[in-house]
This record gives sequence, structure tokens and C-alpha cells, in this order.
Amino acid sequence: MVPQGDRTLLLIFGDQIDVSTGRRCAAAAAALRAARLPGVTDIVPSFTQVALHYRPDPSGACNSELLAAAIRKTLASALDETAQADRARTIEIPVCYGGEYGPDLPDVARHCGLAPEEVIHLHSDQPAYVFMLGFAPGAPYIGVHDKRLTIGRRATPRAALPAGSVAIANLQTIIYPNASPGGWHVIGATPAVLFDPANEPPTLFAPGDTVKFVPIDPVEFQALKDRHA
Repeated sequence: MVPQGDRTLLLIFGDQIDVSTGRRCAAAAAALRAARLPGVTDIVPSFTQVALHYRPDPSGACNSELLAAAIRKTLASALDETAQADRARTIEIPVCYGGEYGPDLPDVARHCGLAPEEVIHLHSDQPAYVFMLGFAPGAPYIGVHDKRLTIGRRATPRAALPAGSVAIANLQTIIYPNASPGGWHVIGATPAVLFDPANEPPTLFAPGDTVKFVPIDPVEFQALKDRHA
């Protein structure tokens, strides 16, 4: 636990991206939110850390030392495997792979020495973990995928991608919740709505969720998209 300026404490759970560390970050963030610690204004989990933002109180009711003690007490029983498992959700995400929906699938397959069908199988066969949300409202960082899908980012990012684009890089998947620039390899698209400010919560995903990608064809994609329209 280290200070970041005078109003943020950084809780560090590891130094590399793996599901075990990600689960601890998500469990810690959930427990700290539920505790409603005085003075805390935001709690942000990431791959290996949780940032806890707070408003210092001139009276001394909220300072870094008091907050650190309250954090340790809150997390004493929140990080065991049973507590983490109880909060887990699995969300199925339909994906139309390749073609106009996944223009980078052939290039990814060639780079990885696989057939496009093998890329689809490796991407959708096993559930994957949601580490964090970032980049855009509701955009999930999902992984870690099979090492046979190892590929970096595109050399040249695209200026615009359609909402719902499913893209991979660095053994992870990101789903673009709205039309935006993007530098990852687009292998498919989903008709699922990832962010809607009218909903509560407004995001489809939360850190700690598990995602199961389900391959669908273009006809199914359009039918689901029409349903969400």
C-alpha cells in the first residue's frame, strides 16, 4: 500500500497480469466499495492494482493512516477464494467472427500459424476473465488467452471502428462499446450493448466477471442487433 499524492492510496497485489492477481484486485475493490469508508470518493481496480481515491479531512477524521488501517481491516477476510467465487458472474457474448465483422481474422491466423477456424476455436472455447474497464465507458479488458494467439497491436491504428468490434492483442480481448479509434486486431463483432447510461449499472461488465464468447453467423448477428435497437 503506497500513497500517490495526498489523496490516493495504491494497493498493489502483483507485478504481472494473471487471473489470480486480477481476482484479488476485483475482490478487494468490491469489498472496499461495500465498506463505504469515510472520505473515499472512488475505487478503481486494474490488472494488478487498486487505486483508492479519498478526500482528506482537515479535522483528521480521514487521513492516509486511518484509511490504511480501515482498508487492512476490511480486506482481512475479503480476499479468500470462497468470497471471490461467490461474486463471480459468467456472461455469454455472441460474436460473429471474420468477414466484414472481423477484417483482421485472416492476418491474425497467418501471424499465429493457424487456420481462421482455429483462431475462433481458441478464442471462444474457454471462458476468459474481465480484469478491468477502461479506454471508453464499459470497455472490458478480457484475458488471458491461449499463448497460440500471441500477437501485438496493429502497426497502424484505425481511425474508426464500429461499436461492438471484438479485437485481440497481447493475449487479451477488448470490445469497443461505441464507435471509436482502435489499434487492436478486429476478429469479430458482437451485437451486445456494453454501455447504456439509462441502465443501472450502466455497464454490462464489471471487473471479476467471466466471459464466454459464443460464435454466431451473420443472420443471428443481425437478428440480435435488431432486438437491441
